[in-house]
Amino acid sequence: MTEPLSTAAFIALFGALLTVSVLATRLLDRVGLPVSLLFLVVGMIGGSEGLGGLAFDQSEVAFRAGTAALILILLDGGLNTRWSAIRSAAVPAGLMATVGVVATALVVACAGRLLGLDWDEAILIGAIVSSTDAAAVFGVLRGSGIRLQKKLQATLEVESCANDPMAVILTLSAIDAMTRGSTLGWQLLIDIPLQIAIGLGVGLGCGFLFRYLINSIRLSAQGLYPVLIVASAFASFGASTLIYGSGFLAVFLTAVVLGNGHLPFSDGLRRVHDSIAWLSQVLMFLMLGLLVFPSRLLPHAAVGIGLGLTLALVARPMAAFLCLSWLGWRSKEVALVGWIGLRGAVPIILATFPIMKGLPTGDRIFHIVFFVVVVSAIIPGASITQVALRSKLGRRVNPRRSTLELQLVQRPNRHMHEFSIAASSPSKDRFLRDLNLPEEAAIVLILREDEPLPARGSTQLRENDLLYVVSDECDLALVRNGLLGTETDTSET
Repeated sequence: MTEPLSTAAFIALFGALLTVSVLATRLLDRVGLPVSLLFLVVGMIGGSEGLGGLAFDQSEVAFRAGTAALILILLDGGLNTRWSAIRSAAVPAGLMATVGVVATALVVACAGRLLGLDWDEAILIGAIVSSTDAAAVFGVLRGSGIRLQKKLQATLEVESCANDPMAVILTLSAIDAMTRGSTLGWQLLIDIPLQIAIGLGVGLGCGFLFRYLINSIRLSAQGLYPVLIVASAFASFGASTLIYGSGFLAVFLTAVVLGNGHLPFSDGLRRVHDSIAWLSQVLMFLMLGLLVFPSRLLPHAAVGIGLGLTLALVARPMAAFLCLSWLGWRSKEVALVGWIGLRGAVPIILATFPIMKGLPTGDRIFHIVFFVVVVSAIIPGASITQVALRSKLGRRVNPRRSTLELQLVQRPNRHMHEFSIAASSPSKDRFLRDLNLPEEAAIVLILREDEPLPARGSTQLRENDLLYVVSDECDLALVRNGLLGTETDTSET
């Protein structure tokens, strides 16, 4: 009877940790820190050296589970990324996700050497912490109700979803060089473009294949559609990785193709995958927190904090300047991108690689990376909101989201969409009968201060009104322009 009792106790305590983590998120939202940091700390408290006493030191299990969680997080990010955002941010985000990652890794490596690490360790740690974390960055922005200017928002979104492959490639190459006793060579100049190209091809191919399947096969239950979308992500990752491509990039592109095409019950599907991504993030950081042994942290505190400060104050801003300054960006825009570079799950998961490979310094590298992630989250994270507002590159938005959905089986391209009327919207203060909307589009409901109003021609629109509009997909751009204008940011879902 011992084993079932211990299993039950483990599950009960893990459930308690989940509950505490979720309930405490509002506190961190107000402070401006990434909620992922909270999950990490709660995991440490519940670990073998904490109050919970949960013994967990399975790096390989953490790596595999963490990889699956990252796939689900990238899937959610891709489903909510518009092709227009990718097109507008392709050059700056592409540079930040490639040249910026390499530059960040080099600066951190040099700082590590100055702090007493040998070159192999310093280069490996630089590669591990070189990518930003989408969930951490936009968890802070969404939790604080901040929306950046369109160009900045798109660049940070695309970069944070696309820079993980470069960090993975650099990390695996550095570990391979250490195990062989050699140095990083010119082979990287071939490996990196090749893995990116394979990831692009597999991601787009799987995306269009699964989009065809989803729209061609009538499934017996609505709940099976999210399962099929999850299957597309894992299939894309596996297929790309098996032929030596970038699996993470393939997942992101598969999700982008799916999210920009027609999906049955699309609003409901996005809410499901948003919940799955949050669950993945919580479980992943709790698990990684369980891997951290506080008694092993103190000996590496000085180096870890030093590298964390270097990353936040020197490496990331330098990378942003190198990649963006010659594109005609204003100095304050470059500075804001350089400041918003939070680290999260990817570096900590990559830090388990050296342990699994049996490197003698693997445990030290893991705990140094932990400090780097925490420092880079606290210093920029707590100030992102104020920096964005004071620089006038961000604004507060209404965080309300739609809970209404319309799906017509006979007309699969006709959906209900939500639009929020801003102060700068051309439709503000206009009567519904005077709006220039396509003939087939119809405003069916107005939500004003959480009170539903009927959509009559004599109804005058006000700032912060939420409009529910039924339209065909082909008319959506015209509806958006008529209500919000071409340059107005939208919360349309």
